[in-house]
Amino acid sequence: MAKTSYKSEDIKILKELEAVRVRPGMYIGSTGSRGLHHILWEIIDNAVDEASNGHATTVNVCLHPDGSASVEDDGRGMPVDIHPDAGVSGVQVIFTQLHAGGKFNSDNYAYSGGLHGVGASVTNALSKWLKVEVYNKTIHKMEFHSYYDKAQDKVLSGIPKAPLVNTGIKTVKHGTLVHFMPDDTVFETVEFNAETIITRLRETSFLNKGVKLTFKDLRKHGSEELVFESQGGIKDYVLYVNEGDTKLYPEPLYFTAKKDDIIVEVALQHTTDYGEKVYSFANNIPTADGGTHDVGFKSGLTRFMGEYAKNNLPAKQKDVSFNGEDFRVGMTAVVTVKIKDPQFEGQTKGKLGSVEARPAVEAVTIEGLTEISKNKKLAKCFEAIIQKATQAAKERESLRKSKELIRAKSGADRASLLGKLASCSSKDASLNELFIVEGDSAGGSAKDGRDRKHQAILPLRGKPLNTAKKSEYQALQNEEIKTIIAAIGGGMGGDFKVENINYDKVVILSDADQDGYHIRCILLTFFYRYMPALITEGHLYIGMPPLYKVHKKDVIEYAYDEVEREQKIQKVGRGYQIQRYKGLGEMNPEQLWDTTLNPETRMLLKVTADMAEKVATDKLINTLMGDDVDGRKKYIQHHADFNKEDDYEIKVKED
Repeated sequence: MAKTSYKSEDIKILKELEAVRVRPGMYIGSTGSRGLHHILWEIIDNAVDEASNGHATTVNVCLHPDGSASVEDDGRGMPVDIHPDAGVSGVQVIFTQLHAGGKFNSDNYAYSGGLHGVGASVTNALSKWLKVEVYNKTIHKMEFHSYYDKAQDKVLSGIPKAPLVNTGIKTVKHGTLVHFMPDDTVFETVEFNAETIITRLRETSFLNKGVKLTFKDLRKHGSEELVFESQGGIKDYVLYVNEGDTKLYPEPLYFTAKKDDIIVEVALQHTTDYGEKVYSFANNIPTADGGTHDVGFKSGLTRFMGEYAKNNLPAKQKDVSFNGEDFRVGMTAVVTVKIKDPQFEGQTKGKLGSVEARPAVEAVTIEGLTEISKNKKLAKCFEAIIQKATQAAKERESLRKSKELIRAKSGADRASLLGKLASCSSKDASLNELFIVEGDSAGGSAKDGRDRKHQAILPLRGKPLNTAKKSEYQALQNEEIKTIIAAIGGGMGGDFKVENINYDKVVILSDADQDGYHIRCILLTFFYRYMPALITEGHLYIGMPPLYKVHKKDVIEYAYDEVEREQKIQKVGRGYQIQRYKGLGEMNPEQLWDTTLNPETRMLLKVTADMAEKVATDKLINTLMGDDVDGRKKYIQHHADFNKEDDYEIKVKED
């Protein structure tokens, strides 16, 4: 049991705070939006650690009009006494010393995600200013700031303005308030995304049953406070992810147990979908890259289901040979462990490496599912899983043959498959680009206008298959999908190898209209589901053809939106003419080169996906591309800007 007292002597100092501003990516992953939110997660995670260890019940997060953010908890409050080694307050140690914290042993935090002790200090180091208030009978305050030091010719960050001050103001509150302003000289953007924070808080509430998390965005006038509190925990999480899907059984299967001092908790449910969604966490930290707990769960599920199938399959189906993936088709699972001294890979903690987690999770999974199987009513769930797995096993051999055909380097079938591809002459994949173009007309212009040495063109005859609700085998029956896979050259699904792709850039080039956007969404769904590394490794782009041509005699200007259109009109001057492009096919080869293909003048959007937010991305794709029409309508009505000037009607597609 964690100690109820928390003093400065509990904080262990490992080394001085240095070099965070020089190499922030080492500590927060990047200086883009992901890194910006990471310094907020560090403070939120510290507050949640207080709650998950039984010392707090509420965490309040707020975005302020000036761009700053604050996090307040009702825990014990940071230590305000003098640290015996440092000679300064515990608060000052926490925010100025790298690798200093109360989580290097289990006396104060039995289970914690913040084991490196760098979170609060890194947030301080990358902020213009940071303010702390500690509530413990009286209010203590301390401020830190960054400034340019002429003598040293560098920016000094996270510097205390003064020692911790006891204001003498009495209070019945308890806990800590941290308020900070991200440094715009460090980050590419300092604008927090409310939806990203909401997603994180919702997720955290599922992982911490009964803990109340609130969010308020004061940047918006009249913004309401959002409250996230789950009584069902990760069972609610699974139901949230599967919202709108058809379930094979109504309630998630759930089990939890403590094994070898590791607390394991699992909830899972299968749907009529074909995708596999396993979300794993260690001490509340999302492990987007999985790890030993993830492997242990899958191994335990495979062992149990294989044995159950062998003992319960009808005689005529005894010859079916299953593998682990068959039992996970259409499955959504949340796997969370609480483990002392977890070993993460990297400061951003994307993968759990603790070897003891695998056997513990595997054993708990087998024991938990075995106990469920003793209930005749619940055991029907396993019959439904086996029925779906049987179909997956039967499709596997056909899937293997289809993949072998696509991977073939020669042959009449492959030549026919790539007949539409206008390849480039260069064999250097690092310099080559593939443009997937909507329509034969635009494809013809692109072929004539391209750089033939480095740019390949693949025109689409029609809309590819929407793979959101299709199996891998069903996807490979679609000619457009097969051609795309063959052209890119890295395989698909579990066989995809990003190092084998034929192009450094794969560019989706579709019209700026309803059908074009739909094709773009279909392709993005396919790549995200079956070639995710194409996105995470930075090889997928969206081409941005201009919407307008503003011209007068020999003066031609292109505009990509309404604001730029007005700027170009001013530039061209009186007597201008304007053309609104309805599609790529309206451009001749020269125009397409100048506006969309030429690396010197074109505009490309790189497609990114933060795998730490995989649940939110999966749910968004499911909403927009899945079977839940009502859910899609609600999303579009909430997010679409219907006042935006455009020449086409927004409709909700039901295919």
